[in-house]
Amino acid sequence: MVRLDVIVTRGGDGGETSLGDGARLRKDAPRIEAIGAVDEANAAIGALRAAADAGTDTRTDAALARIQNDLFDLGADLAVPGEGGARLRMSAAPVLRLEAEVAAMNAALPPLTSFILPGGSAPAAAAHVARTVARRAERAVVRLAAEEPVTPDAIRYLNRLSDHLFVLARVLNGNGAGDVLWVPGANR
Repeated sequence: MVRLDVIVTRGGDGGETSLGDGARLRKDAPRIEAIGAVDEANAAIGALRAAADAGTDTRTDAALARIQNDLFDLGADLAVPGEGGARLRMSAAPVLRLEAEVAAMNAALPPLTSFILPGGSAPAAAAHVARTVARRAERAVVRLAAEEPVTPDAIRYLNRLSDHLFVLARVLNGNGAGDVLWVPGANR
C-alpha cells in the first residue's frame, strides 16, 4: 500500500526530482519527460472517461479504468531505470489485452474509406485528444530507450494504446456513423 502524508516536500524546488530508486534527476531529463508524458496520457484518459459519460457505458469505462491503472504501472516502471529486477515492470499481458479489445471493437465497425479528422461527438473528440497524447508519450519513451534501457513492453503498450483510442473514437462516434472524413484538397 502506498501512503502519502506530505505532498509539499520542496524537494523539487531546485529543478530536480527523485526516481523510485532514490536517484535524483533534472526535471527536464529524458526519463522525467517520459514519465510526465505518460502522466499526461493518463490525465487525458481521465478527461475522456468524464466526456464519455462513464455511468451510461460501463464496459467502456471499465476498459478505460484498466488503461489508467496500466499507465500508472508504466510510470512506476519508468521511475526505476533498467529492465527486469524486482520492481513493477510492464509485461505482455496488458499489451495483448489492448490488442484483443481493439479487434473486438473494430469487428463491429464499417471499413474506413478515408482518413478521419479528429472530432465528431464530444466523447470521440476526447478520445482523439487522448490518442495524440498517448502518441506523444510513446515518442518520449522511444527517445528515452535510445539513451538507456527501457522495458520493451512499455513502448509496445503505448503503441497499442493509441490504436485502441483511435478505434474507441470511432465507436464513440456512433460506430463510425459520425466519423468526420478527410476530403483531400476540399478547400483549395
